[in-house]
Amino acid sequence: MTEIFDTRLIIEGPFRTPMQMLDTQEYGGHMSIHDDATAEKLGFKGGPIEGPTHFSQFIPILYKIWGNEWFETGCISAHYQNACVEGEEVKVFAELPKEDEKLVRIWAEKKDGTPVLTGTASIGPEHPESEVEKRIKSLKPVTKLVILRDVQVGDKGAQIEHVKMDFDQNMGALYPFTLNDKLKNITETCPWYTPAGGSESPWGKPVIPLEMVSVLTQYTSEQAKFPIRGPAIGLFADQEIKILKGPLLVGKEYELEREVIALSESRRTESCWIKTLVRDPEDNEIKAEVILNSATLKNSYANYEKEAQELL
Repeated sequence: MTEIFDTRLIIEGPFRTPMQMLDTQEYGGHMSIHDDATAEKLGFKGGPIEGPTHFSQFIPILYKIWGNEWFETGCISAHYQNACVEGEEVKVFAELPKEDEKLVRIWAEKKDGTPVLTGTASIGPEHPESEVEKRIKSLKPVTKLVILRDVQVGDKGAQIEHVKMDFDQNMGALYPFTLNDKLKNITETCPWYTPAGGSESPWGKPVIPLEMVSVLTQYTSEQAKFPIRGPAIGLFADQEIKILKGPLLVGKEYELEREVIALSESRRTESCWIKTLVRDPEDNEIKAEVILNSATLKNSYANYEKEAQELL
């Protein structure tokens, strides 16, 4: 059908109440921002739900738009705006693409209209410029970082990390739950995610949900040994999960390679932007890329003011 209007149409999902599953998370030997008491000390009203939890709400919409291509080459690229705590309702929105468009705007809101995230969704194989890529291009140079003073753009992880995700595999101190635990609480269920229904997926095996790709690529992140000063508390500020030759599959081993691609600063945080490549060791192909802006709160680092003065 010929399009005669320029009007951007929008598709939206239902309100959902995402579950908090990181209240016992630990890293560097201390509790994280997702612990209520820790979050409240830092000025949050409670432990925030991890950002990529909201990605699941977009998947039925994006599958409606792009079908199986979404699972094979889909990308969500998001800037997190306001944290959600357990019990808050969230709705997601996406523009409907015009003919042959490969990228659309997406966003999420709480029930009172408070923005949760804004970004883009796209399919490949040649992805248009994403939300996170635009934000990285717009970053201003930084000169006197404190927490990140020993980190340089171009730094690579200390080793290639070997990872996989089984249904009953506890994902460690950073992610103290299993995929089966997540599937009991995920906002959008799909038989292709499950042991029973995965064999019926177009790829003949269970698919790792997009939000759990974040877990797959982050739970071994301490092995990278980037020289970030601490102890300090961080949070996800921007994140992109891009599938290149997917989907990623439950029970399959992958190799991870990390690189610092940008450094930045705001009034409250110092940010290390890390790209993680997900490689299939069987054919050496890169199956996915994840970019994470891990923003460390300055006021959570005990030596921040002292070390900042030393740099003057």
